[in-house]
Amino acid sequence: MTAAALIGAHGYWMLAVGCFVEGEMSLALAAFAAHRGYLHPSAVFIVAAAAAFASNQFFFWLGRRHGPAVLARWPALAAHSTGIRTFVARHPAAAAVAVRFVYGTRIAGPMLIGMSSLSLTRFAVLNGLSALAWTSIVGALGWFFGTATEQLFARLGGIEGWLLAALAIAFLAWRLHRRTPKRA
Repeated sequence: MTAAALIGAHGYWMLAVGCFVEGEMSLALAAFAAHRGYLHPSAVFIVAAAAAFASNQFFFWLGRRHGPAVLARWPALAAHSTGIRTFVARHPAAAAVAVRFVYGTRIAGPMLIGMSSLSLTRFAVLNGLSALAWTSIVGALGWFFGTATEQLFARLGGIEGWLLAALAIAFLAWRLHRRTPKRA
């Protein structure tokens, strides 16, 4: 089975799972795959937007229904949630839109918004608009990254294998360096 066949067979559900949890890298890679012709661009957009919307709705509901219990279960989340909760209390609509774009708040953010007074209907509308905007922006970045990558590899000719090997070696060296204990 070729890589194109694997991506075509499993790309959409993998995109849905990726966008449900975090999403940026999943969507960028799916947009790149769509650029290469492995996935259909419209389907990538629809799956990513739907999964992103469903994710925030689920975590909003979880916060509305079980928010205090979740914060009690994870005290680190409770300790770091003070700033987000203050922002949500002051600007609930802005928080509902911005939470998707702020790194590290994709799961905790909607949960904390669910604990606020923002209505489910208002959150759903704002979440839908946010999901469409996010999908458009990140999808476009993935698509244009694909174009730039193709142009770069076309210019590099036969040395891409050497570059890939150099990147792999650099990554392994970096990982080994990070694992090596520091001496006092």
